[in-house]
Amino acid sequence: MAITHIYHVRVQPSVMKPFDKCYLGGKVVFGSRIQTYQNPVPTLSRRVFVCRVWDALTSGNSAVMAIRKGMHLFRQGDVLGSLVEFDKAIQLDPRQKAYLWQRGLSLYYLDRYEEGAHQFRIDVAQNPNDTEESIWCFLCEAQLYGVHEARKRYLEVGRDPRPVMREAYNMFKDGGDPEKLVAAFLSGRPNEYFYASLYAGLYYESQNEPDEGKVHLIAACQSPYGSRSDDYMAALSKVHCKCRNWNIN
Repeated sequence: MAITHIYHVRVQPSVMKPFDKCYLGGKVVFGSRIQTYQNPVPTLSRRVFVCRVWDALTSGNSAVMAIRKGMHLFRQGDVLGSLVEFDKAIQLDPRQKAYLWQRGLSLYYLDRYEEGAHQFRIDVAQNPNDTEESIWCFLCEAQLYGVHEARKRYLEVGRDPRPVMREAYNMFKDGGDPEKLVAAFLSGRPNEYFYASLYAGLYYESQNEPDEGKVHLIAACQSPYGSRSDDYMAALSKVHCKCRNWNIN
């Protein structure tokens, strides 16, 4: 049985690392580079080879669809439903787990902090420059161990190109004043004010000061960016308020 078509399947870009390879119709694919080999898999019959390629393609596609569904459910406020889909994606393609930061967010809002912290830690191991995952790991561990111990365990990452996230990262890492963070970006770009308000509110929550956190998280939801953007974190700000039974209207 010969392969007569190349099937184009959209996959999560970060899953294929630069030197990951797969065989398609006598070609070895390294990321976006293709090199031709005469006998790519001499130990397999062509039929077995075709079946394995097809299984890999369809399982990967199903995993991506599960992730998309999970993200949609989270945006709609169905946090538990989103986790079911993210876990389904991992069952279909275990490689996805190391990149599923969305799953960590769902775990946080289900009060499954230990699993959430683990998810963010394995994500940072793959992407050591991810400021937000470092912060979310801290948020999970602050609930588990308290702020002092969580700060000892803080994941240090590379320099974030976004000024607002650099300031937020340092605030969580070293301690700081959330009011100063918000004030610094009050007249900034809409997304900067949103992120300053979001992480100011989350910082207060980690310090067990929910009333102060509520002010800033509702402000994040009601900001122009928070109310209009399709950014996943804009949806998260609304999910946060819903989980805390706060009225944002």
